[in-house]
Amino acid sequence: MTQRTAIITGAGSGIGRACARILLKNGWKVGLVGRRENALCDTANGCDNALILPCDVTDETSVDAAFDHAHTKWGRLDLLFNNAGKLTPGKPLDEIAVSDWRSMVDVNLNGAFICARKAFGLMRYQAKQGGRIINNGSVSSYVPRPGTAPYAATKHAISGLTKTISLDGRAFNIACGQIDIGNAATDMVDQIRAGVLQADGTIKGEPAMEVPDIAKAFLYMAELPEGANVQNMTVMATNMPFVGRG
Repeated sequence: MTQRTAIITGAGSGIGRACARILLKNGWKVGLVGRRENALCDTANGCDNALILPCDVTDETSVDAAFDHAHTKWGRLDLLFNNAGKLTPGKPLDEIAVSDWRSMVDVNLNGAFICARKAFGLMRYQAKQGGRIINNGSVSSYVPRPGTAPYAATKHAISGLTKTISLDGRAFNIACGQIDIGNAATDMVDQIRAGVLQADGTIKGEPAMEVPDIAKAFLYMAELPEGANVQNMTVMATNMPFVGRG
């Protein structure tokens, strides 16, 4: 079997790092995309199959160059994990700065579109047509938290992007699915674990799930055979307030 190839955005830490490492452990060639080159090198940890691709996902010129470099080196692209994203502290709607809204949309939504657009084109026109795109959604793509309009809006939009890519990809053997994660034990979720506003007005800490377990769920989606796809997968801390939230 030809060695499989992937690009992961936001690969310098957290979920992106764990998912990159599990692919590398399972024999994939993996392009590591992120703004911090040193962090990407830490993720690679000297692995020969890791390709360091410093890149800002909101800059289409930077994305085009990084993805083209990987595709030229490997000859094809089998998988994109659209993982890069950001989360800002929760606030009432009228206290959210427009600049914070625009920044969130630029990274979480525009960045995902820019990367998916580039990967789709490479997969469409490569010698053996096809590939797979996995978007990192969130349980917030279904049920928002109080005070998180920018994050929830971008994650709801990711669901629409996923479905459209899945639909448009049928003609070109490009599958697209979404992994919706609830409370990963990363730095981004530290405040949620410490205590966060609930829909009933209380402040409560929430449990989080270990990141390696998320990587195992991602690996299942990534390694499905051609012709099979997980359209949506929710993987979450067992006791977090999601079912029945509010």
